[in-house]
Amino acid sequence: MKSLLIVVLLGLGMWVNAADRPNIVWIFSDDHSYQTIGAYGGRLQKLDPTPNIDRLAREGMRFDRAYVGNSICAPSRATLLTGKHSHMNGKYDNRVPFNHDQQQFQKILRENGYQTIMVGKIHLNGQMQGFDYWEVLPGQGKYYDPDFVTEAGKTKHTGYVTDIITDKALDWLENKLDANKPFMLMIHHKAPHRTWQPAERHMEKYADIEIPEPDNLFDDYSTRTTAAHEQDMTIDKTMRMEHDLKVGGRYANNKQYGARNEWFETNTPKGRNLVKWKYQTYMKDFLRCIWAVDENIGRVLQTLEDQGLADNTIVMYSSDQGFYMGEHGWFDKRFMYEESFRTPLIVRWPGRIKPGSVNTDLVQNIDFAETFLDLAGAPIPGDMQGKSLVPLLEGNTPKDWRESLYYHYYEYPAVHSVRRHEGVSNKRFKLIRFYGPDVPNGEEWELFDLEKDPSEMNNTYNNPENAGKIKSLEKELNRLKEQYQVPAEGKAVSCE
Repeated sequence: MKSLLIVVLLGLGMWVNAADRPNIVWIFSDDHSYQTIGAYGGRLQKLDPTPNIDRLAREGMRFDRAYVGNSICAPSRATLLTGKHSHMNGKYDNRVPFNHDQQQFQKILRENGYQTIMVGKIHLNGQMQGFDYWEVLPGQGKYYDPDFVTEAGKTKHTGYVTDIITDKALDWLENKLDANKPFMLMIHHKAPHRTWQPAERHMEKYADIEIPEPDNLFDDYSTRTTAAHEQDMTIDKTMRMEHDLKVGGRYANNKQYGARNEWFETNTPKGRNLVKWKYQTYMKDFLRCIWAVDENIGRVLQTLEDQGLADNTIVMYSSDQGFYMGEHGWFDKRFMYEESFRTPLIVRWPGRIKPGSVNTDLVQNIDFAETFLDLAGAPIPGDMQGKSLVPLLEGNTPKDWRESLYYHYYEYPAVHSVRRHEGVSNKRFKLIRFYGPDVPNGEEWELFDLEKDPSEMNNTYNNPENAGKIKSLEKELNRLKEQYQVPAEGKAVSCE
């Protein structure tokens, strides 16, 4: 009888422990810039672009120094799943395959009693592993009437992709959830990825508003190196009228973009006026795509409340990287400059995070997998390269928290012509090394003082007064490369 009582008590203890483990809803967008989130302030805040994301910030924590290790879609997602930099998980760029057989956080969560669900864009070809249910967009996916891929094959849907992704996630929450087990629900949006195609219902939003321009929309890249001068990602020359801005061609008689086409045919701006018009059109479409994401985040939050799940569910919002909103005259990402290196991160954890709190520690996307595992009380493998953010969420920054970040971009030659580069950044200074093909003498350097020059307009690498600072940063760069086991250029690391 006594032994039976012990077994019952142990079983009850396990049940209570499982019930106490939080659910996690991870909402991830594609190319969503921190500049277009109201909670982050800045020149676009008065547009009120993201009321529901802002609500998460008011009720949780906003991270002001969250960064990525390689600012491009698929590598960022590989890092999310593995907790490792690109050279360790094998996904250097958008072209090389991803090894799904390697260790990934969701496999460990599942082994430790969590339901694991992935819906939306993952941009990693092949069969997903470690998920109880997954339904993802093939490749980049489509904004309108998208296809989805599951273990059973491909299905086609009618409607707008942001709505459909959310519909599928909420259907799982409302109809397929096992209430006796905690869950990890990953909602991955395609928006606002290029070519920024809004839902038709949002086409009038921002129609009569002039979007504020960045001060460096017409940057001439003086003091910067070859990479900035010879990139191919300017609003002026790279952004295409039909493909990106929906003017002419197949859009000439498109009802959704009719007013735009009529205006352009009548006015036909030139020179700087054309750049300004392209900027306005690009920004409005981008913001309209974000409005749909934000609307659907509101739906998720409401469903959590309706299902009685809100109090024990952590909601996290982030993006695979940042994006240029006209800064330096650009769109896209890739560079180690702040707009693409930095990414939004906002977390709500009822009862554990102080509402409205702001964290300024250096965090990176190598930390996400470890954080999910730590939140779930699951083991964190020693070969993961990040750190759990749980202490930071609770307002307790460890004394040994990192003071610098490592970055490495590999995809060149390729679309947008951004040279390969690596670098180190702390809260004050950033040192970038461009190297490889089409870099004069095989190597060029840039140094920025982020306190004096937050827009990174003035490369001071060649200033003799900075010799000591450069030597210190180079030493730190080499230390990080050793810490993260960065191979010599041209050599690969196994990702088994």
